[in-house]
Amino acid sequence: MNSSLPKFIPLPEAARELGLSETELRERVEAGTITAATVNGEIVVSEESLPQKMEDLPEYDAQLEGIRISISDAAREYGIPTGTITRWMQKGIVKRLDSDGYRTLIDKADIDYCAKIHQKTGSQGRRVFNSDGTPYKSKSSPLAG
Repeated sequence: MNSSLPKFIPLPEAARELGLSETELRERVEAGTITAATVNGEIVVSEESLPQKMEDLPEYDAQLEGIRISISDAAREYGIPTGTITRWMQKGIVKRLDSDGYRTLIDKADIDYCAKIHQKTGSQGRRVFNSDGTPYKSKSSPLAG
């Protein structure tokens, strides 16, 4: 059996890595979204519990980055309701790139990524993403480790 101990890093280092203040990271620790411990009076954070960037995940296709697609075209191509795509855009998970006066143009890499995660989770009416765009992993999620 090859089980390794979790790796912990100091809270200030984890905060820098995530682009958060130490206070914001402490709030996430207190909320239970990030695992931490106290060692010799210092708060350390489990690297495993730190959220990844969606761009670092295998479902993200960087070759599509910057390609503009309208919300309605994305809805047709990926089979996702326009309202769902609009909510993802409003939450900042899908980047709004431009508008041609009539249509909102979004980043195709973002919608492609979101569609893959949405398809994997089969989450009709359920939470799909964390606030940082990474997949939400409930205990019963097919993405749960």
